[in-house]
Order: sequence, then C-alpha cells, then structure tokens
Amino acid sequence: MNPTRRTVLLAAGTGAAAALLPAPSAAAEPRAAAALQPYASYWYPDSFPSGTPGAGITWRSLKAWRAADDADLAFNAASVPLAARFTPTPANTTARSGQARIQSLVSFGPTASNPSQGAANADYYALTHWSYVDELIFWGGSSGEGLILAPNAPIVDAAHRHGVPVLGNVFLPPVAYGGQLQWTRDLVQKDASGHYPLAAQLVAVAEAYGFDGWFINAETSGGNAALATDMLGFLTELKTLGTAKGQRVTWYDSMTVSGSVSWQGALNNQNRVFFQAADSMFVDFRWSASSLVSSGTTAQQLGRSRYELWAGVDVEANGWNRSVNWDAMVPSGSAHVVSVGFYRPEWTRNHLPAGRTPGDFHAADDRFWTGRSLDPAKPDATDTWRAPAVSVADRSTVTSVPFASTFNTGHGLRWYEDGKVTSTAAWNHLGLQDRLPSRRWVVRTTGARPAVTFDFADAWSGGSSVLVAGALDAPATLDLYATRLPIGEDTVVELTHRAESGSVTVELAVATVEPSGAGQPYAYTYFPVTVGSGWGTSTVRLTGLPAGGTVHGLGVRLTGSGGAVKWRLGGLAVRNQAAQSPSVPADLAITGATGGDLRFAWRAVPGDVRHYTLHRVLPDGTRRFLGGTAQRAFFVGGLTPEGGESTARFELRAVGELYTASAPATVTHTW
Repeated sequence: MNPTRRTVLLAAGTGAAAALLPAPSAAAEPRAAAALQPYASYWYPDSFPSGTPGAGITWRSLKAWRAADDADLAFNAASVPLAARFTPTPANTTARSGQARIQSLVSFGPTASNPSQGAANADYYALTHWSYVDELIFWGGSSGEGLILAPNAPIVDAAHRHGVPVLGNVFLPPVAYGGQLQWTRDLVQKDASGHYPLAAQLVAVAEAYGFDGWFINAETSGGNAALATDMLGFLTELKTLGTAKGQRVTWYDSMTVSGSVSWQGALNNQNRVFFQAADSMFVDFRWSASSLVSSGTTAQQLGRSRYELWAGVDVEANGWNRSVNWDAMVPSGSAHVVSVGFYRPEWTRNHLPAGRTPGDFHAADDRFWTGRSLDPAKPDATDTWRAPAVSVADRSTVTSVPFASTFNTGHGLRWYEDGKVTSTAAWNHLGLQDRLPSRRWVVRTTGARPAVTFDFADAWSGGSSVLVAGALDAPATLDLYATRLPIGEDTVVELTHRAESGSVTVELAVATVEPSGAGQPYAYTYFPVTVGSGWGTSTVRLTGLPAGGTVHGLGVRLTGSGGAVKWRLGGLAVRNQAAQSPSVPADLAITGATGGDLRFAWRAVPGDVRHYTLHRVLPDGTRRFLGGTAQRAFFVGGLTPEGGESTARFELRAVGELYTASAPATVTHTW
C-alpha cells in the first residue's frame, strides 16, 4: 500500500491514520484501574522506537513474549474451534462455488487500548456476512504503538462459528510513516542454529490465542537482496511451523527479491518466491486486467490455484461507490480470474453520520455484501457494485443437531433474556454472536416483498431479532438457513416468535432436498405453528419426513389477512431430545479489584457450552446482566454500591447450545 495512496486517503479524512500512521490518535482515556482492563495484544518484533510510549500505549517485544507470563491470556484466547462448512446450491445463477473467494482486511479498533472482550457501546463493526468471507485479516499496527497484532478473541469466536479463519497482522510500515528497517531485521533474525526465533514466536502466539495464522506486510524500504533472502527464509519457516499447527500465512505484495519495496500489482518474478513460501498473496491495488490474467497463469504454472491470489479492492473511502473493474477478477460470463481482497470494508459503519444506530449499520452492510436488491436470489443487474453475493456462493456451518440461534448479531441497545430486558446498557461483544442466516434475505412471493432486517427494538435473547414488516398481500416464504441436519425419529424444530402488529399465519418451512438448480427455490414442506401477540415458542415434530433423511433448508412462510404486519422471529432450534443444562462453572473468583473494576475467572465447563453470562444480584433480588463471553475470564468496570449494600453478589452461568443455563456459581465483593 504505497505512501502516495495513503496521503490521498488521509487528506480525504478517512480512518487510515488509526492503523497506518505513527503517533496514534486512539490513546486510552484515563482510567482509575487501567491495569485491570485487558486489551488486545500487540508487539514490536524486538526493539522499540526512541523515546517513550504515548498515553494508553504499552511497548512489548514479541521475542520476549511467553504464554506463561501473559497476564491477559485468559481474556484474549479464543474458545470456539474453526467450524467446517459446506456450499449449498447457489441462491442465484451468477454465484459460483470453487472459484473466486473473498478476503477481508478489517480494522475493528485502534492498535492500543482495544478492549479484549467488547465494550458498553453498540456502535461497532459487527460483521455478519461471514458466509462470503474466506479469510479475515485483523488489520492494524503503527510505528508508535506496535506492529504485530493478535485479533480479539470475540472476533475469532464469531468467525470460527461461521467457518472463517482469522489472521493476525504483521505490519512493517513505510519509512515515511515511521517505519524502521531495524524492525524488519528484528523480525527475520536468525539464531545460532540458523532458525528464525520470531517465526516460532508467531506460531506460538497464534496457537495460544486460538487464531489461524499471519498476514505479513513488509513495506519498509531500504533493504537489499540479503534481507530479502532472510525474509524468504523466515516466511518459509513460519509456514512450515504454522502448517503443523493448522495455521496459514498470507503474503502482501510489497517487498521484492531485491529487498526493495515495489508494489507489483501482479504475481511475477519479483515476488513469486514469497508467494511460493506462503499460502496466498494479496495483490496490491495497482493491478490491471492483464496483470491479473498473467498472475493467474503464473500461479497455475507454479502448481498453485489462481484463487490463492487476492486482488486488492480499496473500499475504505468510498465503499460501494468505488469504480471497480469486476470483470478483471470475477467476470460474469466466464471463469473467475482470481479472488478478491477487500481493504477496509468497515466503511459500511464508518461512513455513516454521528448518531448511527445498529440498524443503520446493518442496512449499509447488507447493501455492501448482498447488493442493492437486498435479496441474493434476485441480484439487481443495473447495480454497478458487484456485491459478493452476486459472484460467490454462500457457505454454511449448520450440520449437526442440536442447533439453535437467537439471531444475536453481537451488539445491541439492551440485553434480553426470555423476552425481558435484563440490562438497559448498550453493548458489543462479537463472541456472543449466533450462527446467522447465510443468504440475507431471500424472500419468495407473488406480492409485494416485505422488508426483512435484524432489529434491535425487541429480542427474545441477546440484543436482536429478525423483523419482517410489510403488507403481506400474498404469502411470502423467507429462507433462513441452508443446512445439512440429520432427521431422527424424535427431531423437532422450535420457533420462538411473536406478531407485533397485524394478523399473520405462520408456517415452518422444511426442505429435505437441495433446490433443482442454482437460483431455484427449495421444495419446502410446510408445518403450521401458533402465533400470538407475545413471545411464544412453537414446537414442531417433523411428521411425515423420512427418518434418516436430511434437512437441507429451513425457513418460514407468512400469510397475512389484509393490512400491514410486523412479525418477529426471536429464536430457532433443532433438537432430538430435551435440552440439558450445562454443569455449574467451578472455582469462580474475583482475581483483581480496584474500586468498582473487577476481574473474574473460573474453570471452563466441560461439554457443549456456547458462552457464559455474568449477572449482578441487586439488593431487591433483581438480576442485572453485566456481560457474557466464551472465555473463562471477564472484566467488568465502573461498578458502584447499590441500595446501601456493603457487598455485591454476582452469579455466573454456563449457557448450552440450546440456550439452557446452568445453576449459578456465586461470588461476592466487599465494597
């Protein structure tokens, strides 16, 4: 990413400075107990800049890191394994499987002072369109804060639920932005035996933190061929060690075999050895149609897939308004040429005005990933933005029973439990995000299409529900999940839903075969369910469907009786037996306290645990939700005594796959 390009972006007032410039603008706000608040980790390879770090910044050496000495590891280590996923029959005739893929480079927050486990704010880039993403890069780093970033555990947990690997970022910045060639030399230093100790360190960090590898971006100029040789050796060892741990490496098109930094915009003789040493390569933005054709050919000549090349598409400044030569990457009339690498798609949040709501963000994000039609089964052919849903087949991880979702997007304006508000505080924590529908939103009707959105005004559990609103002048069938769920003799499906206004008849839609072809509808069997004005759960036995068969699709059919309708879906579950509650978490303790800032820790519960929830029991017996996490440690800040209490009581519960909660573990804190 060349300095000229950056200068233009910064002058335009974009968010590039937070990730790319030295002296960071995102220093921490003063805190009475800043040492207790855990943050996402970042390092320099070994040596530090001259001077002292700014407020809220801690300089750390990756070479000196040891998992046993990492006081915040329990807060930063992801808990959800990477799920396997499958590709259902595409929702339209233009989306293809087995060809181009999508890589996404996202800056979720500042390098320094980025809370490990979410925050009391709903204004967050809560990515939900995982089904189109094949690799997520935790983008960031700056010369004044740190260059090597480990992704937040909540991001990794959400991505892994949807089958998406997450890579940490190694950013060696241009000299013009504070880069020092010594940091490149630090990264590729060799020990007495000729090995690269920082390659082993990177693999150890990814293993301890539970993410999937590294994106290597070496943009500091001034090197020579000897340094390039060392970089190649480092990259080779990083990949060898990482492969043994199930990790991957992506190389950025910057350093060349001469050691100089020269962005090629292609795979060629200047960078092919680095591509060969890595799993994939991000091709710089200066690519052309011809350079991508030649790059794909070169990859195949090397015995590699052309789709291991990500052609960079910079959307940081203009999002879907950017002019892109889509046919150079993903032509509609012939095989895809290479894959697509989106740089900074969090534009969908950042370009919105102050006061933006979660609903505003999701409306923009749906437009980016699905296209102007907001229905992947019906792409708008006049839309100049070729959204991923138009070209790339969606994927799903819904393959085993029990399966459940409350359509929680990972942020919200309140927290709900069983349809009741148990916290009025706004929040974000992607680790609480459910597995969400992969194709949003496919609606089939002969009448007016109702609007379908994630909505934050009411929920059954978490922070959001699915809201369907419209006249429903003809029956409308909404696809929810592409699945591969086995049908047993006792399999049931549960819908938790309510009619908010208007009169509506609801049917569960179940498909036991794939559609007849791309863009074709599921052949659903419909089961009536009961709907009321308040939240209720309808349990449907799959009577008449063959035991031993497979559920390929789940949806709902809504039929109105005249007039506008608002209907909410708050939960969906598929099970073969009654839900069992998890065990009570053991050894709950407050491990650190300064005033009202507390660190909690406990022993992980064995078995299938979705997450843990922490509540405070107020003097009147009311339970207030404080937060949830998939980790075995949690931080809560800013608590104060309530109602004259001398001690505060807290309850921790383990929550299972079907949202059944354990009995509480309790702990008290004396004020």
